[in-house]
Amino acid sequence: MQRRSAGGGPVVGITGYGEIARYVPFEHDTVLLPRTYIDVVTAAGGVPVVLPPIPLSAGVVDRLDALVISGGPDVDPGRYGAETGPQTVPAREERDEAELAVLSRALERDVPVLAVCRGHQLLNVALGGTLHQHVPDVVGHVRHGPEPTVYGEIEVRTERDTLVRTLVGEEARVRCHHHQAVDRLGEGLRVSARADDGIVEAIELGGQRFVVGVQWHPEQDATDLRLVSGLLQAATEAGAAA
Repeated sequence: MQRRSAGGGPVVGITGYGEIARYVPFEHDTVLLPRTYIDVVTAAGGVPVVLPPIPLSAGVVDRLDALVISGGPDVDPGRYGAETGPQTVPAREERDEAELAVLSRALERDVPVLAVCRGHQLLNVALGGTLHQHVPDVVGHVRHGPEPTVYGEIEVRTERDTLVRTLVGEEARVRCHHHQAVDRLGEGLRVSARADDGIVEAIELGGQRFVVGVQWHPEQDATDLRLVSGLLQAATEAGAAA
């Protein structure tokens, strides 16, 4: 049964960051999330709920209609059996653990999932895949993350007979900012889009209502809600079928 809020839309959990933040006159350990995630979910008709990076967040999945795993720092390479490379800056351990638990529960219950950037990588790792720890070492350029605070714009081409192609078409120009990428695919996943240099830019999981990972940042383009709308449509259909 779909859990509609007072606003009437599907309830969408979005995983939050645990970071030290400074705002006058305080400096605190905080739970935070870029506002753009909230904006695109709201614009698509959903009701956003920020999930803190603590293990208890997994229990909240049972109260959600859909889940967004947000972007952020690198996944701990130990999660996929690798040593930490010189360019890798893992997130806090608590975030890896919390998001893996949330994702596991969502997959178990067939809750629609959209995994963004780090989330896309985490989805792959959760299913036994591995990551390239520094994309410039693989492709010889920095177009996927040109500067620390600048999103790159790249063209991606989607694969036939994929959900991602259904949602965004054969080609799409997207905004990205990443220095890591999917290497070996996790179990049950298929590649649904690549950049022109071969880097995996989208994956999806078969046997589920909607589980899509994108290496780009759909929340950075409020004029293109196709992926988020697809997520909410899957949530609505799940509610209708319950």
